[in-house]
Amino acid sequence: MKKIVVFTGAGVSADSGISTFRDADGLWENYRIEDVCTAEAIVRNRDLVIDFYNNLRKQLLSKEPNAAHYALAELAKYFDVRVITQNVDDLHERAGSQNVLHLHGELRKLRSSYDETAAIPIEGWEQDKQARHPDGSLLRPFIVFFGEGVPNFSEACQIASTADICLVIGTSFNVYPAASLLQYVPESAKIYVVDPGEPNFGSYINRVTWIKERAAIGVPPLCKELIEKA
Repeated sequence: MKKIVVFTGAGVSADSGISTFRDADGLWENYRIEDVCTAEAIVRNRDLVIDFYNNLRKQLLSKEPNAAHYALAELAKYFDVRVITQNVDDLHERAGSQNVLHLHGELRKLRSSYDETAAIPIEGWEQDKQARHPDGSLLRPFIVFFGEGVPNFSEACQIASTADICLVIGTSFNVYPAASLLQYVPESAKIYVVDPGEPNFGSYINRVTWIKERAAIGVPPLCKELIEKA
């Protein structure tokens, strides 16, 4: 069974109504990254940071997967599909995808303040600000803050190196280290990019089939085409 490795970014979630920090009307618009998305911020103003991610989580729980999420889940019936996502939502999983690796954390989990990998699920949207992990530390959002390492990056590189086909959906190739994952995709692998913007293809430009559409519009017919050729 051929392996399809899928890289997804904010453009996939945007079609479900999830705002990103680049959206002028999104939740990020009223906050500085330094105040809500750094390790220093949660020490300096824990209440503000927790409230911010509570609001993001509340927004997420009101949203549903879109056609792109469902098409990728359907693709897994015909291929060995591995999803590597920059997104912190759980829309891929809710659509039915089984093998999803989150590079930047997961909004519906909390983690130890001591151990970046010690995560536990959260019920509902509201984190108790004084809740503690079993290891005794205060819980914090299971989010990779700016300036922190990306624990799953090595695994993502290994997965990328096994691709027969690579799909890149809703990302501009501008967020590192995620943008460097294409370096690990075998030269023999076909690369499809679904994004309506102007992605930075760099040296991969001659290897890319570019579908200049939003994820919910461009991904379903691409998946159908791949299934028909399987």
